[in-house]
Amino acid sequence: MSFKKRTEEISLHRNLEQKSTLELLSLMNAEDQKVALAVEKCIPEVAVLVECAILKLKEGGRLFYIGAGTSGRLGILDASECPPTFGVSQDMIQGIIAGGDQAIRKAVEFAEDSKTQAWDDLKNFGISKLDLVIGIAASGTTPYILYGLQACQKNQIKTACITSNPGSPITEYSDFKIEVLVGPEFITGSSRLKSGTAQKLLLNMISTTIMIGLGRVVDHKMVDMQLNNQKLIERGVRMIVEESDLNEFQAKELLLKVGSVRAALLSCKH
Repeated sequence: MSFKKRTEEISLHRNLEQKSTLELLSLMNAEDQKVALAVEKCIPEVAVLVECAILKLKEGGRLFYIGAGTSGRLGILDASECPPTFGVSQDMIQGIIAGGDQAIRKAVEFAEDSKTQAWDDLKNFGISKLDLVIGIAASGTTPYILYGLQACQKNQIKTACITSNPGSPITEYSDFKIEVLVGPEFITGSSRLKSGTAQKLLLNMISTTIMIGLGRVVDHKMVDMQLNNQKLIERGVRMIVEESDLNEFQAKELLLKVGSVRAALLSCKH
């Protein structure tokens, strides 16, 4: 499929090295404001993807993000934040990056060019038809992700993509296509900027909406969050006080005893 590589379009801003710090920051901010509007146009497609993901997870499946470079790191970030925020298992949402864990902090040369490694990585997690795999690639042409999704489809595993290049090759191997047209990057081709911001927004939306759909949020509260620091314990206490007749001392005592806001609130009702 032929397509125009939007992620390589020339920046709308020239002679950046001659501009003041204030000018650079203001221009970047102006470009960033375009991202949310671009993401807004994708919401109907995102909704269909999320509904599929919720069904998969309710049936015991898992959600995988696969990506390279910035895209891979953002997938890992989103996946890693779900257990502490929503109290789900570490296995439910997984982030995989081309080049393995060492690539989280340092680029691994040519890792994204492999046509077989993504599928090998997914097989190491015991990938199955119950699961859903989202490939994140601003360019839509990264071999690691392309061939990973292709292998998934060959094995009857549902796939999706997040890309900044509409009509790019990645869409051929995606059952759900999220094509977010953010326009030229502030620095030509630097897709860690607007494309990366769009990916972060979309991943936030996808995982958060999934968790709400799985019942991991009550009203607007993270009732299943892990109590792994004092700030979160204090937040949990405030939630309990707001929803019960307990004072702060009683709420904290109960929270530490039962181990979660959800359990504490259920205890108050009984």
